Amino acid sequence: MEFDTIAAISTPMGEGAIAIVRLSGDDAIAIADKMFRGVGGKRLKVVASHTIHYGQMIDPKTNEIAEEVMVSVMKAPKTFTKEDVVEINCHGGIASVNRVLQLLLSNGARLAEPGEFTKRAFLNGRIDLSQAEAVMDLIRAKTDRAMNVALGQMEGRLSKLINKLRQEILGTLAHVEVNIDYPEYDDVEEMTHQLLLEKGTYVKEEIEKLLRTSHQGKILREGLSTVIVGRPNVGKSSLLNSLVQENKAIVTDIPGTTRDVIEEYVNVRGVPLRLLDTAGIRETEDIVERIGVERSRQVLKEADLILLVLNYSDALTEEDVNLFKAVEGMDVIVIVNKTDLPQQIDMDRVQELSQKHKLVSTSLLEDKGVDELEEAIASLFFEGSIEARDMTYVSNSRHIALLNQAFNAMEDALMAVEMGTPIDIVQIDYTRTWELLGEIIGDSVHESLIDQLFSQFCLGK
Repeated sequence: MEFDTIAAISTPMGEGAIAIVRLSGDDAIAIADKMFRGVGGKRLKVVASHTIHYGQMIDPKTNEIAEEVMVSVMKAPKTFTKEDVVEINCHGGIASVNRVLQLLLSNGARLAEPGEFTKRAFLNGRIDLSQAEAVMDLIRAKTDRAMNVALGQMEGRLSKLINKLRQEILGTLAHVEVNIDYPEYDDVEEMTHQLLLEKGTYVKEEIEKLLRTSHQGKILREGLSTVIVGRPNVGKSSLLNSLVQENKAIVTDIPGTTRDVIEEYVNVRGVPLRLLDTAGIRETEDIVERIGVERSRQVLKEADLILLVLNYSDALTEEDVNLFKAVEGMDVIVIVNKTDLPQQIDMDRVQELSQKHKLVSTSLLEDKGVDELEEAIASLFFEGSIEARDMTYVSNSRHIALLNQAFNAMEDALMAVEMGTPIDIVQIDYTRTWELLGEIIGDSVHESLIDQLFSQFCLGK
């Protein structure tokens, strides 16, 4: 498969020591060589693969020096895209990196589309679709654990398991076809049903194992939507600041200071939290605060985890009790804050309301109880099991949806086998399972979906 030569800036825009402009395609080396003047007249066309060279980028039209550079040359097929790749390391200023890019574009290269380098790696057979998606997961990883999951997927851990299951289904279907083609033996039908039952059960159980990891994997990939709720002035903004370890929210003794939902990402014991500090939920005549309260109620419905904050120095109110009712059936950690002040709250009543939830006491002013809270968050979702490095985690929503469909298709097939449905009908569900698993790794996926997936990548990846 032949493509034109593409170029893009592969490092974030802004000031820095180094920026990288990447070229990929059949003419990558020739285009870079037009502008490169190496020490001693060195030409990129003749250098060995996977070497780096010092020199200058020259504008061929004016013969002026455009930039001082280090150029890496990597020849196909041992590159990320399986094409010739050139990476130009220049100074990390906006003007210098743009000048180098413009020179490349005016001398035969085309500006790459978002994710086009990774797309070419997929289309050229360097990686499958699940590995390509893991590249973006790795870039976006917010914790070491999320990074480890993405690395495992990039190495092909999920791909190998999916391919193994597909091969199992394919082998079973081939065996069934042989039995159908040679029906002269009396026990062929019985053997065929037994084979379908055994192999189908194995595939279904393996898919189920993957789906059991999907909850944790999705949290690691996308972050845990965590909402801090409570009456005004119980310490919600102080809790946000404590977890973020920065004064992001205004903290005062005046109720209703937080008027809107404040969003921050924070790493708590390896758990990425998308932390939302809400306006205190109460009845109010203030129009602006009322809008904030309504937004708080909305994000509450969409949360994965609720941090319900109570005030140790205030008696429980009807509003507090109503909050417990509002979060019923959800994952909740109840935080009794301001334990440095005299007790007014009825802790027996709090214990009663918190029977189904974890309960933590804190004094955020004195930085007490934060460690216990972080431990409660981590244990609530992972309970240590995330540390199993040999496990295959499914973190991508597209993969999870396809696995659920494959599980249902195989479940239908097994039910049909047990009911004695004709084998050629049962084969349809087995084939459907095989196709759905293929969509995960890109073996049987529509071109429009591929375009959509790679359009979400950053420009130079």
